[in-house]
Amino acid sequence: MYYPQELIDEVQQNNDIVDVINEYIPLTKKGSNYVCICPFHADTNPSLMVSRQKQLFKCFACGEGGNVFTFLQKYDSKTFVEAVQTLAQRSGIKLPETYTGEFSKEKQDKKLRMIECNTEAARYFYAFLRSDAGKVGLDYFKKRELSDETMKKFGLGFADINGSVVKYLKNQGFTDKEILDSGLGTFDERNGLRSKFWNRVMFPIKNQAGKVIGFGGRVLGDGEPKYLNSPETPIFNKSTNLYAFDIARASRSKYFILCEGYMDVIALHQAGFNMAVASLGTAFTPGQANIIKRYANDVYLSYDSDGPGVTAAIRAAKICREFGLSCKVINMKPYKDPDEFIKNLGKEEFQKRIDEAKNAFIFEIGTLREKYDPSDPDANTRYDNEVAALLAEMKDEVVRTNYIKACAKEMGISVDTLTNMVAKEAGRLRNFNRPVREQSGIHEKKDDSKARLQQLMLTYLAEYPSIYPQIKDYVSPDDFWEEPYKEVATKFFEDLKNGNASPARMVNMFEDEEVQNTVSNMFTSTLSGVEDKEEIAGALVDIIFRLKSNSLDEKRKSEAGLDPKEYMEKKKELMEIRKIKITIPE
Repeated sequence: MYYPQELIDEVQQNNDIVDVINEYIPLTKKGSNYVCICPFHADTNPSLMVSRQKQLFKCFACGEGGNVFTFLQKYDSKTFVEAVQTLAQRSGIKLPETYTGEFSKEKQDKKLRMIECNTEAARYFYAFLRSDAGKVGLDYFKKRELSDETMKKFGLGFADINGSVVKYLKNQGFTDKEILDSGLGTFDERNGLRSKFWNRVMFPIKNQAGKVIGFGGRVLGDGEPKYLNSPETPIFNKSTNLYAFDIARASRSKYFILCEGYMDVIALHQAGFNMAVASLGTAFTPGQANIIKRYANDVYLSYDSDGPGVTAAIRAAKICREFGLSCKVINMKPYKDPDEFIKNLGKEEFQKRIDEAKNAFIFEIGTLREKYDPSDPDANTRYDNEVAALLAEMKDEVVRTNYIKACAKEMGISVDTLTNMVAKEAGRLRNFNRPVREQSGIHEKKDDSKARLQQLMLTYLAEYPSIYPQIKDYVSPDDFWEEPYKEVATKFFEDLKNGNASPARMVNMFEDEEVQNTVSNMFTSTLSGVEDKEEIAGALVDIIFRLKSNSLDEKRKSEAGLDPKEYMEKKKELMEIRKIKITIPE
């Protein structure tokens, strides 16, 4: 589905980016812009800038940037069309139910098509599980004591041994390439296109909006691998999605229970713990912690009680702490995982274990304690030093102080003693991490790259669009020689000429996320910070001069080239640029 550009522009104009982002993350005014903690990486200091004038956001730490549509795409895992629909509803703009207009079928939104393909596959697997041929899969789930209601809630299905889902999808109008791109098929010269999943019970994986973006499949029998997930696709990223998060988010719980596997999550939901989620066949990631942080401050780890499970819990807890999440560990013993626990002791006992859950860091040092002989003084010293080293890694002083008090009590030593040990370890860390200076004495090299010049020119025009009439005779899109700079400059200069320039609209010209970030950079480069208007004007003249000079050099090196005489004449013309007088508006 596509909407006309005029309608997209109307939606964009009626949804101020500052107001929209502030509904998700509290913004603080800083100068003419707004700042906040960046939700796209483990940010501790506000590094995401939001410009009301340019209608753009930009993180100067991780590089994420874009307009109001791309914010919703990144923050809520929406497609572009879904972002337009959300913002249209927010601003009371009625969208047509369908629109084809001037757009051809080939330009259909690829991500939406992938979601449609996965959704159809989910329907097929769901129906097949309930057919006579799918009885083996249904028996597996019944043996795991899942009710019909639970199986329906999670859309559980079965991929038959013949992989007939490919034939079904083709009959529904999906091409071989669409099936491959969606992660549902594999291809080889001998067998051609065939299903990636066969003889497996199927777990549909949904994004935060409840759209099917991939699958997990458990093999029946002794096949390998035991669990198989969809590959990474434009709609499915294992590190930034969580299994059952769409349901858990809707529970509006004050905390999430983090599990290792699909069946653990499903067992907990069936017992009434609808806030349970799981990572997707990988270790818990910062991207997943970031998702949780948007909706709750507390995480309870319900990992397996064996060695690998304990190690995974400690690693997940560290990531949670980096994102400011309070993390506790649920004791599963004497059972291995939540599924076994619920089946044997029931949901009331599991709730007690939640209530008695231990702080994850205290759990970690308790696990560490088991490695050392408490009767050996030397072993005790090594243990104390190792705990001090862990505490020294905590950057927030208030957090570290509170943990020192709790750990000192747990370890049976005084707070002062542990504080001194931590200070000594912190000193070692600072020395270890201190950068080595260059012997030449040059500590910083000025960024004078050609790409940087193109960025600065566009940023100045976005910052002071009224200067366009003063410089239009001296600089043009022809002076931008790299893509996407040239394409953006061509459109932006045209809009400046017509008096309707919008940096945010430039982002909509591209679908690729990396290119969108690049375009955002073009209009949010860090300027000198000088406030004197004459100095700003002087800096701008210098940028125009160097941009033109580099453009000439690029043209001379190109296939079309410039003959030496023409090149020298244009070099002389460059000197006239130094005489330009630009007035920067107040």
